[in-house]
Amino acid sequence: MRTVPTPAAREDILAQFRYYAVEQGVPDVGYRFLDAVEAAITRVGEMPAIGAPQHFESLALAGVRAWPVPGFEDIRLYYLATDDVLMIVRVLHDRRDVWRIMQA
Repeated sequence: MRTVPTPAAREDILAQFRYYAVEQGVPDVGYRFLDAVEAAITRVGEMPAIGAPQHFESLALAGVRAWPVPGFEDIRLYYLATDDVLMIVRVLHDRRDVWRIMQA
């Protein structure tokens, strides 16, 4: 299965990495986060139905699922899976207004 992160998902990942590595001053945590995101993507790629179904108003988001990033369980991958493509839509912390962000 081919993985395709959206530009927004890439920015989410980089922003979270910068938060840990630069703003918090703990680069080791930033790199652990990147490894954990990769592990989460691998896991959902192996079993796409594993994530919890999400319900948004937008038809473009029909079928989106969420899966926690291991070791960073408050951060979730939001993804869409087809037979051959795993699209990572966003990577968001639960404390953010996920519904609003996803609907934008």
